[in-house]
Amino acid sequence: MSKVLTSRVDRLLSSLGYGSRNDVARMGRAGGITLDGAALRDVTSRIPVTSDLPARMTVRGEPLDPLAGLVILMNKPLGVTCSHKEDGALVYDLLPQRWRARTPTISTIGRLDRQTSGLLLLTDDGDLLHRIISPKHHVTKTYRATLVRPLDGTEAALFASGAFMLQNEDKPLAPADLQVISDTEALLSVTEGRYHQVRRMFAATGNHVAALHREALGGLSLPDDIAPGQWKVLNAQDIALIFQGDDDPASVM
Repeated sequence: MSKVLTSRVDRLLSSLGYGSRNDVARMGRAGGITLDGAALRDVTSRIPVTSDLPARMTVRGEPLDPLAGLVILMNKPLGVTCSHKEDGALVYDLLPQRWRARTPTISTIGRLDRQTSGLLLLTDDGDLLHRIISPKHHVTKTYRATLVRPLDGTEAALFASGAFMLQNEDKPLAPADLQVISDTEALLSVTEGRYHQVRRMFAATGNHVAALHREALGGLSLPDDIAPGQWKVLNAQDIALIFQGDDDPASVM
């Protein structure tokens, strides 16, 4: 049986972005923190940090935020950047403000450029982040591309060849799957994450991507009921879908 982690209340809430330990102490003295319905005024006390804690603890009358190990699925809208530091609108601005102060820090799993929309994952779990982006796991990323000019019919074989080279690179791309939807729309599934890869692949065929939307990551698809800018916290079953088809058992641990 694994040992249950415990934490001081002030340390836990501070790590979740609720403020400094002094801020948390003031909340506790004012009755702003409850555990199992009772005010928890001594925030120096230690409590078990179990998965049901967000259902048992409230802060300022609201359920406790998700604990560390948070994984978020977002429908990234156009015009926002996957960065902590760049100017302009950032994906982190779409999350609760206090989450910017969480420790460990929430980061995007890979990046979508400003003009690409769709499925984006964010997490504070560094091990999970690296498992998803690691080339050895071959997690498939599926994009819906709307093109300026009609496809000429040669793209699917070219992208699947394993010999296709991007400009100024010396290593061929891994085979990618192209499903044609219409003359100017296709689904492209890739297992790599090279810089602007999908746009550059179509550019190499003499075409141009007018709109790009990521629809799936592994076996995890973007739900229809999540509008641009909205997000949800994933559970263990959702996360396992990312590695669907991966033979490495460590990838779903």
